[in-house]
Amino acid sequence: MQVTGRFAPSPSGRMHLGNAASALCAWLSARAQGGRIVFRVEDIDTARCRPEYARRLQDDLAWLGLDWDEGGDAPGYRQSGRGAVYEAALARIAAQANVYPCWCSRAELHAAGAPHAADGTPVYSGRCRALTAAERAALSHRPAALRVEAPDETISFTDGHYGPQSENLARECGDFILRRSDGAWAYQLAVVADDAAMHVTEVVRGRDLLGSTARQIWLHRLLGNEPPRFFHIPLFTAPDGRRLSKRERDLDFGALRERYAAPELVGRIAGLLGIGDGSPAAPRDLVSIFSWDKIPREDVIVPPGLL
Repeated sequence: MQVTGRFAPSPSGRMHLGNAASALCAWLSARAQGGRIVFRVEDIDTARCRPEYARRLQDDLAWLGLDWDEGGDAPGYRQSGRGAVYEAALARIAAQANVYPCWCSRAELHAAGAPHAADGTPVYSGRCRALTAAERAALSHRPAALRVEAPDETISFTDGHYGPQSENLARECGDFILRRSDGAWAYQLAVVADDAAMHVTEVVRGRDLLGSTARQIWLHRLLGNEPPRFFHIPLFTAPDGRRLSKRERDLDFGALRERYAAPELVGRIAGLLGIGDGSPAAPRDLVSIFSWDKIPREDVIVPPGLL
């Protein structure tokens, strides 16, 4: 089967250096195997995502020299327009697992003092799952999220970069949301449904999403899909250890494109990842030397000269 990788950015702000590193690794990994790239826009968070940000993302990736074979502006590649796909996936999940309404607020979840999952979210106690029919009826006037009951099952997999991983869903993840109380689709459901529909075989993304992998593999299996292979890359941090983020406008592409030509920036990103020596390069020049063995497992400190 041909390898199919993907870019799946969220247009909630300008792309930053860490986003570009993930995109470059995804592109190089797929191209080094003679594979394809899908470009999907993950804009289900309509409160934060804007069409102009999506256009800038495409322009920034094209400026870097990262092309794609499918998606982008083509119809059907924006999550905001794929509600019917997610409705169908939800129905299939609900036919095989316990999906139930949840009225707990975020503040209530954090106040409960529950243990936290690998991604920092509280492990849900199952409070609303245990409500009686009368208690649910009394709450029915309020909007509810939809959660799926996580089984007492250990999901084991091998990350392509960080090696063997395992997580017991009930203990370490807990029941998780498939649809938010405001009607927005949850990332976990949408990304699984989309990767399956677009025949994605390889997912490359930041290490901060490693903790969500087990539940996504479980959803893939529940839906009868073959899960893609997952590769996670180290995060880019400032010298003080602070993770670079869109919200803080760290090294966003507005500033980077003013300071660097595309080959200079590609070469610097590749050098930080151990691919090449940091000299100017186009992505296509790096395909022949790309190897996951070269990429560090510890987080990458971005030198002051780039900050």
